[in-house]
Amino acid sequence: MEQLKELTSKDLKEILDGLTQKYEEFSYSYLGMSLLSRPIPIITLGDKRATKSVLYVGTHHATENICTNILLRLINDYLCAYKNFKQLYSINSRYLYKMRKIHIIPMLNPDGVEYRLNGIDATNPLYQRVLKYNENETDFSKWNANARGVDLNHNYNAGFTEYKQLERERGILPGKSKYSGEFPESEPEVSALCNFIRFNQEEIQGVISLHTQGEEIYYTSGDKIPKKSKHIAEIISKMTGYKLSTPEDTACYGGLTDWLIREMDIPAFTLECGLGQNPLDIASVKSIYARIKELLFTFPILF
Repeated sequence: MEQLKELTSKDLKEILDGLTQKYEEFSYSYLGMSLLSRPIPIITLGDKRATKSVLYVGTHHATENICTNILLRLINDYLCAYKNFKQLYSINSRYLYKMRKIHIIPMLNPDGVEYRLNGIDATNPLYQRVLKYNENETDFSKWNANARGVDLNHNYNAGFTEYKQLERERGILPGKSKYSGEFPESEPEVSALCNFIRFNQEEIQGVISLHTQGEEIYYTSGDKIPKKSKHIAEIISKMTGYKLSTPEDTACYGGLTDWLIREMDIPAFTLECGLGQNPLDIASVKSIYARIKELLFTFPILF
């Protein structure tokens, strides 16, 4: 199990490698590579022959990287329950393994996390450009974007043209957050994820995108709501105590949840976990996970 610390891409790989040694049924692969060629691991829990799956995505934003820790706790608890024939709440772990696949991407934005935790130096091929994007500050503790200043959760093809107009009106440029990129899926991280979803769209029943903070659930995109979404959102709210909310202002455009709802007609839910100001204290991982753990194990069988 991971230590209670903020994790880099290298740390994540070491933890996953450790799990492959501990659990013979565990393995992982890669969704793709980041802009700076860092691998983006994807884990699939469950029998490959299962015809239905769900997807969990963490750490679009570098200041929300505790979502990686949360998803690692889910993976560890799942494997432990499976190995020891334990129940997961009211769910038989062996039944869950046989009937559903859970795809997990713990860290979609490894470059941004590296910037935030360790800053950048002159060996970075984008050094001068990124320093300018960060207002010539060497402190990257508030950096949210990917390696070249694109906010990954505005890079999906969902209201992209409208958001570009908003960017022009507000002077939003490449930087720490909010900038959507030159075109939808311009960033390799988002492109890889969208391609994975397209390839597996017949089996993917629902998606949870983990973010922080606010203890809110977003499940709509404009006036579009996929079948079952409202009912499932109400179940999520009851399980977690999070409130159902409607995105406002810049949060209405270009997000993974928006794209899944508008373009793929897949029920999708953004969970804004925890309270406070980003980045949340790493110590909050325990309380956040305790609050949403039942949901993460139950979500696959809601479809």
